[in-house]
Amino acid sequence: MSEDLFAGRAPSLDDLAELAERAFAALPEGFRRMAGEVVFRVDDFPPDEVLEDLGIEDPFGLTGLYSGVSLADRSAFGAATEPSRVFLYRRPILDEWAENGEVTLEELVAHVLIHEIGHHFGLSDPQIDAIEAAAE
Repeated sequence: MSEDLFAGRAPSLDDLAELAERAFAALPEGFRRMAGEVVFRVDDFPPDEVLEDLGIEDPFGLTGLYSGVSLADRSAFGAATEPSRVFLYRRPILDEWAENGEVTLEELVAHVLIHEIGHHFGLSDPQIDAIEAAAE
């Protein structure tokens, strides 16, 4: 899927879900295997409760979110947890894409997805930022 396919229309929820699926499939097999079962979901915006919990006033200020117990915090003896979920928020992603202009929508979706999977692995934002900086 290329950006020219979106000519004249904003990418839909399904379009972003497809980009996320392709981004995940393009990751190294070992990385995907380590991630295990993660549910990916694309919504237009985060719910108001999520924004309030995170202290974010602008709904365009959150492009993605990990929800669940990170792999680092799980216990083999603990109670079963709800599924790990990665949320991608379409409107904030599209807004960032339109403002940036230097990355493709595919690259931005992959970036947000990988960032949230980093939280699934138990990494903090500063740790993820350091890994990204080292990879550049």
